[in-house]
Amino acid sequence: MPKKLLYRSKKNVKIAGVCGGIGEYMDIDPTVVRIIWIIATVATGIMPGIIAYILAWIVMPEK
Repeated sequence: MPKKLLYRSKKNVKIAGVCGGIGEYMDIDPTVVRIIWIIATVATGIMPGIIAYILAWIVMPEK
């Protein structure tokens, strides 16, 4: 079985493809990842989630 790599998605893009890439990597719907990300961002006080998204955008290579 080939090893899967984590990439930003090119087809499941809303802002930068981060949640789409995570969804593809985990074989779940990217919408579920986006909803979980939004809930976690709001629950932690907005800024940590935004900073984490920007860092993931910078660190994750585009497919």
